[in-house]
Amino acid sequence: MSDDGIRSDWATKDFYKELGVAKTASQDEIKKAYRKLARANHPDSHPDDTAKHEKFKEVAEAYDVIGDADKRRKYDQARELFGAGGFPAGGRGYSQTVNLDDLLRERSGGGGGFGDLFGDFLGFGAGARRQQPRPARGADLETATTIGFSEALEGITVSLRVASDAACPTCSGTGGKPGTSPHRCPTCEGTGFVVASVGGAFSMNETCPACGGRQLVYDEACPTCHGTGRGHAHRTIQAKVPAGVKDGQRIRLRGKGAPGERGGPSGDLYVTVNVTPDRVFGRKGEHLTIDVPISFAEAALGAQVKVPTLGGGPVTLKIPAGTPNGRTFRVRGKGVTKADGSHGDLLATVEVQVPAHLSDDAREALEAYAAATADAPLRAGLFETVDSREG
Repeated sequence: MSDDGIRSDWATKDFYKELGVAKTASQDEIKKAYRKLARANHPDSHPDDTAKHEKFKEVAEAYDVIGDADKRRKYDQARELFGAGGFPAGGRGYSQTVNLDDLLRERSGGGGGFGDLFGDFLGFGAGARRQQPRPARGADLETATTIGFSEALEGITVSLRVASDAACPTCSGTGGKPGTSPHRCPTCEGTGFVVASVGGAFSMNETCPACGGRQLVYDEACPTCHGTGRGHAHRTIQAKVPAGVKDGQRIRLRGKGAPGERGGPSGDLYVTVNVTPDRVFGRKGEHLTIDVPISFAEAALGAQVKVPTLGGGPVTLKIPAGTPNGRTFRVRGKGVTKADGSHGDLLATVEVQVPAHLSDDAREALEAYAAATADAPLRAGLFETVDSREG
């Protein structure tokens, strides 16, 4: 069917009558009427009734126009131009070969004609012919990298090998055989989408399966991509991992994803950073942690113990006399680099070591210590607590 034939068909349809509502009906009344008719004629409920299938399509088509306030306004304006009965196909002072565009220019003061009036909401006509395929943003990509513990704290630039879709190198993303010319997609009439039922009483627009939303098709497909317009590309990019990144943290690199289509922007690249553990240091938020083994004598009498720092010289930890096992000491400024450039702390936790083997001198000294402290049994308080509960 020609463009004028399609436009005439739209102009002659009474969508209000199709839904059984008055022209003055509210949007809510139109919606209720549509839902009622859609439920009564839905293909899922009447799989073998072709008449109801057709009715469902007609109802959906009508609601797609007058169910939208802006489209409804333009539809009413167009029908007013052609008279209450729709397009004058003859017998009212017009011939059947009347030029619709000339008529609308005459009635609307020299405007763009029928195609401009309907093109922006019905998706065809002069406006649709001039419409260019829209740029499309590239897809977001995912990848992962593994770095060392100290690299995570200080920051590092890593090389990432990324594979993604890209424009086909043979057809430059058009999907057509080089040297051939495109024409408007007959399936979607150049709109790039088709109306599809999503179940119940609802329908929605979805990308045209014939042209993939490009609005144009070629009679001969590209021999490389077979009409998809897409290919595969591999590239290496340099990604800066910021200082202080945590194990499993996801970093977003803007514009480093798949290239866009038809001049659209590239997507983003999301990098999951895996950090290998360190043999000595651990991490707790913005702080580093370290376990420091000390002897019983150092814990009881007090001592000065040297402990390492990450990326710097050792520091001296002052252990007061009588320090219990598991006590944590804070060494300020020796932790993780923060976003503002400052540093967290080093948290040193002492672990009192019990020797597995004793020399004769050490055993004699410990036995003397045990005899000297025999009058102060450590577990006396346990029995007092239990006896008080039983009493």
